[in-house]
Amino acid sequence: MTEQNISSKQQWLDWIAKIQSIAQAGLYYSHDRFELERYQELRDIAAEMMAAEADLPLAKVKDLFCNETGYQTPKIDTRAAVFQDGKILLVHEGTGKWSLPGGWCDVDQSVADNTIKEVKEEAGLDVAITRVIAIDDWRKHNKRNHPYGVIKIFSLCRVLGGSFEPNIETTEAKYFAEQELPQDIAIEKNSLDQIKRCFAAYRTPDWQTTMD
Repeated sequence: MTEQNISSKQQWLDWIAKIQSIAQAGLYYSHDRFELERYQELRDIAAEMMAAEADLPLAKVKDLFCNETGYQTPKIDTRAAVFQDGKILLVHEGTGKWSLPGGWCDVDQSVADNTIKEVKEEAGLDVAITRVIAIDDWRKHNKRNHPYGVIKIFSLCRVLGGSFEPNIETTEAKYFAEQELPQDIAIEKNSLDQIKRCFAAYRTPDWQTTMD
């Protein structure tokens, strides 16, 4: 698929997601039964379009794409940049790919608490956050594999203690120099550019948070 075709496909996915968000808001705020019927029909059409464009079963798309109520907002994903002797910590996932420790922000966690929790769960380390590196719009930086928006927050962390133990999410934790980063990076979670930006922030004491 050419770069132009990829851009066109992403544009269609953006339009479909926008239609779905309008329909979801309408279903939440409207009280007239005729309007509710129209918004539900609009939501069903958006799901059918997404299923056709993404080549996924309609039932799966509805489960992922139409499973919420209320005004639609992006999901929050937190990622931790942990360094040791100039090298960055990556965790090896069950998928066989490497990523910065992190994951979806749980509903009962703040961004800081979730970042710390994910490092503990995936790398076995206790950390403290020193600064926020970046707040990225996932659409502009990562491989897009979700039908909803994602905001990714990268934080620089320092190690307080702990050690890695194999778990249900990761099989290994290892530090990499910038010139030795693995090829099999989970780019939907953190692109090579995002990891390199973490190195830049680590080397820059007065780093200014980047934000889309």
